[in-house]
Amino acid sequence: GNKHAGWPEAREISHWEWSGGYEAKEIIVTSQHLKDEIQSIYQIPESKINIIPNGIFPNKIKRDINPQEVKATLGIDASAHIVLFIGRMCHQKGVDMLVEAVPAVLSQHPDIHFVFIGEGEMRSHCQWLAHENGSAHACHFLGYAPSEVFFNWMNACDLVVVPSRNEPFGIVVLEAWDAEKPVIGTDAVQLINNFHDGIHAGQTPESLAWCINYAFGDIAKTALMGITGKKRLMKNYTWKKIAKDTCKAYKKLL
Repeated sequence: GNKHAGWPEAREISHWEWSGGYEAKEIIVTSQHLKDEIQSIYQIPESKINIIPNGIFPNKIKRDINPQEVKATLGIDASAHIVLFIGRMCHQKGVDMLVEAVPAVLSQHPDIHFVFIGEGEMRSHCQWLAHENGSAHACHFLGYAPSEVFFNWMNACDLVVVPSRNEPFGIVVLEAWDAEKPVIGTDAVQLINNFHDGIHAGQTPESLAWCINYAFGDIAKTALMGITGKKRLMKNYTWKKIAKDTCKAYKKLL
């Protein structure tokens, strides 16, 4: 919530959020985490709140690409494994924790490379961290990337990591599942069913490193989590289902 932010506009935003919640007859939130947060901060009655998740149009991300060719664009060996981060390079998204986790991963799996797609105020700091902890050779910061680069790396990677400190939903998890990729996410990412379609990590570099090492301990088994995730996506997170659930919420008011 913006109530917890330190910048000047936070108080005004918090007021408007409270006011809107007070006036509204029904409120739609995208996750249990967000429901818990607005109940805690704004004391909104549970009876007002509907949890309707975000979604994507499925079958748009998985592509028939050559992973070796994609890796070659960054000079990465064809046999190397890839961990992918996609998102804003900011404190909320926890990208610094992932960079701090890299040395502990490389100590057990030296062939892994980390690809970071996204721009933000923490990019230069994370690049500095990688140099400081000796992992710069295995960390590739692409900054903002066009769609084709996003599609290529999403399909070439072995694992997607979402190390967020706070995450209202986590649409990148659905995108990873659409490409049938397993996901590691912190406990801020509530979409994941632990050890079924992904792995939950604590919000520390040590926990992220443990989860990544666990995943690559049996990467074939881990890959099956991505298949399970795709099934969950198709069942629960398509816009067709979300539109149906949203219509039900509106009809309650008629």
